[in-house]
Amino acid sequence: MTTRSTIMDTNSFRAEHAEALDAGTRELTDKRSRVLGESYRLFYRNPVHLVKGEGQYLWDAAGHKYLDVYNNVASIGHCHPAVINAVHEQMQMLNTHTRYLHEGILNYSEALLQTTPHEIDRAMYMCTGSEANDLAIRIAREYSGGTGIIVSREAYHGTSALTSGCSPALGAGQALAETTRLVAAPDAYRVDAVDLGIWFAEQIQQQIDDMKAHGIKFAGLLADSIFSSDGVMPGPVGFLKQAVDVVHANGGIFIADEVQPGFARTGDAFWGFGRHDVVPDVITTGKPMGNGIPVSGLLAKSHVLAAFSDQIPYFNTFGGNPVAMAAAQAVLNVIQEEQLQAHSQRVGAQLQSELIQLMNRHACIGDVRGAGLFIGFEIVKDRSTRTPDQLLALDLIEELRNQHRVLTSVAGPYGNVLKLRPPLAFQQQDIDWLVGALDQSLTRLGA
Repeated sequence: MTTRSTIMDTNSFRAEHAEALDAGTRELTDKRSRVLGESYRLFYRNPVHLVKGEGQYLWDAAGHKYLDVYNNVASIGHCHPAVINAVHEQMQMLNTHTRYLHEGILNYSEALLQTTPHEIDRAMYMCTGSEANDLAIRIAREYSGGTGIIVSREAYHGTSALTSGCSPALGAGQALAETTRLVAAPDAYRVDAVDLGIWFAEQIQQQIDDMKAHGIKFAGLLADSIFSSDGVMPGPVGFLKQAVDVVHANGGIFIADEVQPGFARTGDAFWGFGRHDVVPDVITTGKPMGNGIPVSGLLAKSHVLAAFSDQIPYFNTFGGNPVAMAAAQAVLNVIQEEQLQAHSQRVGAQLQSELIQLMNRHACIGDVRGAGLFIGFEIVKDRSTRTPDQLLALDLIEELRNQHRVLTSVAGPYGNVLKLRPPLAFQQQDIDWLVGALDQSLTRLGA
């Protein structure tokens, strides 16, 4: 029997839950299994049937309103009118591939590159984060002449052959590539180190040495700067710098996977890596840049990208199409015009403060950590031993869903960290809904 996927199976509907469903939901889950097969997963023991979204809110088929505290696909809010209008207008004019000239992709690229360090000066486009990370790995291999990729122990970087081979969070059923090496996440809550940055850099060097011992040349480190799937590891600020120095000293590149921490989410910086005073060689992004429209991107230092692009032509039929670029431009405009980075920092800090106060009422809360509107809420059996409590965490998210209509999920190797990552439309008044729901749910669960 294979190990369950930490990101796909921890909070999921399974066959044994079917008997408890109402007739309508049971009909849909049965039909889904019949026509879509068994690889897909639904959230929750009692799946949610959503039909409408607006801002940070969602509505189900029965008309019930939910608070979305998990979704970074609709990064600036569900059904944002700026994105809807931009897509509608462009769809009425043209949608085609990038082998014809078009101003949209050029204007957007210039605007997006202005948000990055000046060393990052090239942009390429795809449809998904998986495609962006796949291309980034190919670039790392061309640039370094090696094949070895280092990722964190619970990382998720995509579903292609290359990226799934670098995504241990998919579980033992998905074999890792022989050239992949894993490092423990820089978990300030559980790792006893005087300097977490030095500790993490040493883990990187050990894996590079292991590669060399097995005849594998190191190509790069692929990391999400807030280590989302590992359980949300925001700090201390700056701890990535030593690791990136080790990567460069060994001839590899640093690929910053910004699908989750990018686009103003952490509040401290537009990009997650910006909190750590590092300049990646390659940046990848996806979901949040189009607010639901499939678009992803890869940004790079020109001399790093040249090792690939000077030798290998690249084409993606839908990547960078005018409609996708219109959506992406609208998202970027909204983030800047509505000052969503400052908003994320301000509202996220207040939310984190109120969540920390809950620790006085519930001993099961082991840690609250985060940056901006990206917070990890860790549930433990005992604070002194820090023993993870996955069962309570899963019961908690079910209680939030069923009794308070708050939607979130779990992360981390033990499945005991609630990943609180709402759309950036999340407002101060939503804090009361979320914190009150957590307080009442934990009380009801006797925790």
